[in-house]
Amino acid sequence: MTVELKHIRAARERIAGKVERTATVLSQSLSDRTGGPVYLKLEHHQTTGAFKLRGASNAIAALSADEKSRGVVAASTGNHGRALAHAAKLEGIRAVICMSKLVSENKLDAIRRLGADVRIVGNSQDDAQQEVDRLVAEEGLVMLPPFDHPDIIAGQGTLGLEIMEQVPDAAAVLVPLSGGGLAAGVAAAIKGVSPNTKVIGISMARGAAMKASLDAGRPVQVEELPTLADSLGGGIGLDNQLTFAMCRDLLDDVVLLAEDEIAAGIRHAYGQEREIVEGAGAVGIGALLAGKPSTNGPTVLILSGRNIDMALHRRIVCGEAATATERVA
Repeated sequence: MTVELKHIRAARERIAGKVERTATVLSQSLSDRTGGPVYLKLEHHQTTGAFKLRGASNAIAALSADEKSRGVVAASTGNHGRALAHAAKLEGIRAVICMSKLVSENKLDAIRRLGADVRIVGNSQDDAQQEVDRLVAEEGLVMLPPFDHPDIIAGQGTLGLEIMEQVPDAAAVLVPLSGGGLAAGVAAAIKGVSPNTKVIGISMARGAAMKASLDAGRPVQVEELPTLADSLGGGIGLDNQLTFAMCRDLLDDVVLLAEDEIAAGIRHAYGQEREIVEGAGAVGIGALLAGKPSTNGPTVLILSGRNIDMALHRRIVCGEAATATERVA
């Protein structure tokens, strides 16, 4: 089982009018620094502040009437929960979002304001998933996970279609990598349209579950650690059905960033690009600034989200916070 270009094109038709077609703009500062054109896909301008709305909208639109009547549930590090709550509210259906104690308060508040039932469970996304499993078994809710679901992946893949329409000669696309829903969908779309375009996953060094799994050749558990790229936290599931294999087969490389490199990406986005992005959304910039990877030809960075705690953002751009330890101090 996999998600192909035809599924992503069908998803684009399904979510038309429900999500923004976000702009892709040239970054002169990064182009000057790298010696070649660098473009920013401004997905953090999406309605809910992150790319997750694409997958959530597609998954909910694909539900049957009976499934909608039962309501939906998901574990989330924040952005998927917000997107699912938004899409569910538009359809008038119940949404329950389960999250760990690591999720920042600003993300919890945003989900609550959309009318979703928020459950805080344990210290990791895996702990939150146990509550999801209970609600599915005992209350009959429909689980729409944050990444390992064909409709979620296909929805995220619509971002890749837009990139190739906006920068058709792209030589490389740098995509934030966590559970792999975004990376798998974007890679399937890009490789389906332009097989020679490289797709490179970018993650944090602290608790990068997909990278550890790819290195092991199978899904593995990792300890979920505090990180400035908190939206990239969580495991990929030991019974992963889709994203592990798709990332293994479609990604050309995976790059990991230290916390100070993520902080540098956030600062550059604000100081040079006049954009507020969260840590997960800044990893592409951080990777280029750190010289990993080196790219040849037009390069596109996906700024995947903006839902950062603004007090933390102020500390980072003022140089007062640069690591996950400082974030939770």
